[in-house]
Amino acid sequence: MNDSEQALDFSTVIASTVHDMKNSLTLLMQAHTQWLERLPEPDRQTSEQGVMEFEFAHLNGLLVQLLGLYKLGVNQLPLHPAYHELDDFIEAQLAGHQDVFRSRGIMATYEVDPLSPLGFFDRELIASVLDNMINNAIRHARQTVLISVSDEAGQLVLTINDDGEGYPPEMIERQAEYVQGINHSSGSTGLGLYFAARIAGLHQRGGLSGRTEIANGGVLGGGVFRLYLP
Repeated sequence: MNDSEQALDFSTVIASTVHDMKNSLTLLMQAHTQWLERLPEPDRQTSEQGVMEFEFAHLNGLLVQLLGLYKLGVNQLPLHPAYHELDDFIEAQLAGHQDVFRSRGIMATYEVDPLSPLGFFDRELIASVLDNMINNAIRHARQTVLISVSDEAGQLVLTINDDGEGYPPEMIERQAEYVQGINHSSGSTGLGLYFAARIAGLHQRGGLSGRTEIANGGVLGGGVFRLYLP
């Protein structure tokens, strides 16, 4: 067995393990939900519950990304783009985080440009990117998260704003390195940005490729994540 075959075999074992971990986490989340439903209402709305719900979502998102990156590596992540109503799409993404928003006292809203009611993309893949970046916004937001959808030079732009402290300046300056993978100088894997960039890059049309961008400021003064889709 040559080195490339050994690497592929090892990555397959890791992917299988990650898949098992995701299944176990799903069962744990289901059991937690059932247990929570049996508690008196006052006991359901605690800060500890908020922490558990957020970390469940965070772990699930990480495992989804790892499986997605494995499939990208072995060319088993097909792209199925279609037209989607953006109001429904964004509302569905926010609905999946409502419990965490409520437990953390975060107001989450969205705005869709009426001139751009439809988007052409792979719903499942873009949903996984937004899921991760919403979790990131929740982690850093003080009180508010806003998702906006607009058109820029014929490209669809999905923007996630939060009112937190924003991204570290060095992370913004070196974001090209983060979207390429592990950042050794910072110790951060940059997994979320790397995954988002890879998924964005799969979306190609009219000679353009999707891309991502991070910045500070925006309408809420905190971190800004932008996803550009052709």
